[in-house]
Amino acid sequence: MYIAETTLRVRYAETDQMGYVYYGNYASFYEIGRTEALRSLGFSYRQMEEEMGVMMPVLDLHVQFKAPAYYDDELRVEVRIPELPQTRMRFDYRLYNTGGKLINEGSTTLVFVNKASGRPCRAPEALRTVLEPYYT
Repeated sequence: MYIAETTLRVRYAETDQMGYVYYGNYASFYEIGRTEALRSLGFSYRQMEEEMGVMMPVLDLHVQFKAPAYYDDELRVEVRIPELPQTRMRFDYRLYNTGGKLINEGSTTLVFVNKASGRPCRAPEALRTVLEPYYT
C-alpha cells in the first residue's frame, strides 16, 4: 500500500465563528494531500490532464470528524492508496494535529475519465507503473 504525508497550516479564512476549521474545508485538505501524494511519486494532475488526456473527478467523499482543528494549527495529512487503481482510485485520509492526535478521517473515490470523450477509462499506465511496486 502506498502511504504519503504532507503538512499544511490552517489559515484564518478556513475557520468559522467558533474558531474551528469550517467543516467544508476538509475536502480541500484532502485534495492537498492527494495532490502531494501523487507528486511525491513523480506524477502530477497537470501531467495526467494535459499530456495523457485523463481527468479524475470525485465520485464520493466520506468524512468523520473526531476533534476540531484551529487557526494556525499545523496539520499532518496522511494519505493512503489502499489498492492499485483500475477505473477508480480510492484515497484514505487521516489528519493529525501538532500533538499527534487524530482529528479527522475520511476517504474519496475518484474515477478516471477521458478528457475528450467524457467517458470513464482505465487509469493511465504511467500511474499504475509508479504505484505497482507498493502492491506486490
